[in-house]
Amino acid sequence: MSRVIVSGSIAYDRIMDFPGHFRDHFLAHKLHTINVSFAVDGVEENFGGTAGNIAYNLKLLGHEPEIISTAGSDFAAYRKYLEEQKIATKSVHIDTSELTSSAYIITDKADNQIAAFSFGAGKAAYGALPETEGAACAIVGAGNPDDMRVLPAHYREHGIPYFYDPAQEIPILSADDLRKGIEGSAGLFGNDYEIDLITQKTGWSEKELCARTPLVVATLGESGSRLMHKGATERVKAVHVSDVLDPTGAGDAFRAGFIAGYLAGESPKVSAQIGSAVAAYAVEQQGTQNHRFTLSELKKRYEESYGEAFPI
Repeated sequence: MSRVIVSGSIAYDRIMDFPGHFRDHFLAHKLHTINVSFAVDGVEENFGGTAGNIAYNLKLLGHEPEIISTAGSDFAAYRKYLEEQKIATKSVHIDTSELTSSAYIITDKADNQIAAFSFGAGKAAYGALPETEGAACAIVGAGNPDDMRVLPAHYREHGIPYFYDPAQEIPILSADDLRKGIEGSAGLFGNDYEIDLITQKTGWSEKELCARTPLVVATLGESGSRLMHKGATERVKAVHVSDVLDPTGAGDAFRAGFIAGYLAGESPKVSAQIGSAVAAYAVEQQGTQNHRFTLSELKKRYEESYGEAFPI
């Protein structure tokens, strides 16, 4: 069991399904003047946010996450839920003048997503820097931009390996912010689209990214993941899922699984396989923290998918 510092957002997710394809409603010659409305199948509110989701999955994997995030005056229900999962909440800062962050997510039939995010209390920086003594590693997830600027330097100064995962904050962070977060990290996470955005914004090619961080992990949804490390590129297949209900939160589940492999001293390939197995549980349930698994169940699924012994 290891202590992992998890920074990012704490949010209430409002998740909606669109029974069609977004691509059918965008006209290439009218992208400069988009005006569309999607009729969705209901709205479900879930506990979410990058920090909350990653922490939830790390706890399922037997680790002790410490959440570094700011929530609002309506955090009580979320706090009660986290404590029921035996996830400590004392490190969550509360700003009573604002509501907790909210995410509004629409998913189409091809699992493409359009999201809007309201920072609420999350627009306030966390403030105090986290105590690093006894921490095995950290992940800097998408959340308050000021936190994302100061935490990488804090972890480097104290010799704490950290993973950098700018995700939804790539448009807000400057090119220099991104470069400083990546350089010196233990690894960079992003989906395929986000990695392309990062290369475009920083001006660094994928090869140059790999010269500044030892590992770049690009997730590819049902196609698995692509790992770039030690001058080579490696593909890892995804765990098969017969019925995908909701892809929201799958990336956060993958990151938690990957970190569990990293903490066990496993290779990037094996860590990505663990991440894929954890993500499979997430997409089989609606919402980001409604899936459950025991380590014995995860072991069985991993071994059936990859034909090798479960390493943790």
